[in-house]
Amino acid sequence: MPRLFCFGLGFSALTLARRLRDEGWSIAGTTRTAEKAARLRADGIEVHAFDRDRPLDAPAAALAGTTHLLSSVPPDDAGDPVLDHHAGDIAAAAGGIAWAGYLSTTGVYGDRDGGWVDEEAELRPATRRGRRRVEAEEGWCALLRDHGLPVHLFRLAGIYGPGRNGLVTVREGRARRVVKPGQVFSRIHVEDIATVLRASIDRPNPGRAYNLCDDEAAPPQDVIAHACALLGVEPPPEQPFDRETMSPMARSFYAENKRVRNDRIKDELGVRLSYPTYREGLAALLATDPALAR
Repeated sequence: MPRLFCFGLGFSALTLARRLRDEGWSIAGTTRTAEKAARLRADGIEVHAFDRDRPLDAPAAALAGTTHLLSSVPPDDAGDPVLDHHAGDIAAAAGGIAWAGYLSTTGVYGDRDGGWVDEEAELRPATRRGRRRVEAEEGWCALLRDHGLPVHLFRLAGIYGPGRNGLVTVREGRARRVVKPGQVFSRIHVEDIATVLRASIDRPNPGRAYNLCDDEAAPPQDVIAHACALLGVEPPPEQPFDRETMSPMARSFYAENKRVRNDRIKDELGVRLSYPTYREGLAALLATDPALAR
């Protein structure tokens, strides 16, 4: 039986994990809280505690039998917690692992003033978060180079999906239409992330990087306006971009402006996106969540 071990059973990793579980895979992974661990165990997933301040209690036992490995744990100011604590344990298990993935971000490309980037573009992150991601990518690739771990890099655009989307933001009264002329963002539905990862598992190519985004980079205010139209409510008024009124996280997002190409996931992995733009994605989310329609 194939066994997936996920460092970080978050939004994206858990979507893949549940899909593979339904195919008959054995699933294990980590979380930071006892509450979430209990929910995951009830869902048929083997769970281990892990955080920067709490490495795996018995890493060799936790990783035993792992055929596929995924890390979605972001780096912090000290580096990549998974690599810092368990690079040696992963290297020791590398011989039995047929595929490994690291979930990175398109932030590694930095700001391109609205221009296009593909996977061959120079990495020149514009933020500290982006620089940490580049360092983490290098660390994972070192496991491939030095120990043969079949690592693949997945650079994710802005993630949305059930419970985490513009429709929810509008319904909760948190939506803003901030206008920064020329600003666009790329996005990806969480189910399409799982589709790409599943396709890569079937067609491994260690060392390869893939951009995970949909077909249309769009201004954020347009997405909110479309969500409002689907819900039949008036959109919030447009407001000009004002760096001083934004949180540090929001400022970091608006510091980068680029369009991300996704040809590689289609040409090499044969992926056909279920949600090629935010329009299809939001419509499907509304159709499957009656609470949003009220």
